[in-house]
Amino acid sequence: MDRKEIRTEKAVTKVLFLCYGNACRSIMAEALARHFLGNRIEARSAGLVPLGYIPSPTLGVLGEAGIPADGLHSKGLAEVRLDDIDFLVNLSGLRVESSIPPSFSGKLISYHVRDPFGFDIQTYREVRTELESLVKIKLPELITAQKEGCG
Repeated sequence: MDRKEIRTEKAVTKVLFLCYGNACRSIMAEALARHFLGNRIEARSAGLVPLGYIPSPTLGVLGEAGIPADGLHSKGLAEVRLDDIDFLVNLSGLRVESSIPPSFSGKLISYHVRDPFGFDIQTYREVRTELESLVKIKLPELITAQKEGCG
């Protein structure tokens, strides 16, 4: 007699981090979210105008913190699946509504983080620390509030 396996799967929240070039902030946020919340969310990232590469300071500060950057690359919104994204976190500080394709039906969360591109390594570290706080503390709170209709 065959036993049927009963599986209860909790839907994983899908989050897309967006910044200008998808080279610093959103890449760091994606890597941090995968590292710290990998069992709770599926993280992706994109840029409004993708730089096309990840600068060495971005990879450096992730490495310093023991955060894997495997498989990350700079890409634009057109290169990412948006139709299943629950939350798009706009890190750019720019108004992005007109840039978001109609296939996105999730919720937009604006949370500006300064762009470290072109600055010294200490600026990248400060941005990493701010993004770590966003990912570990603020993002779960924002997602809970949005899902409950409080945000």
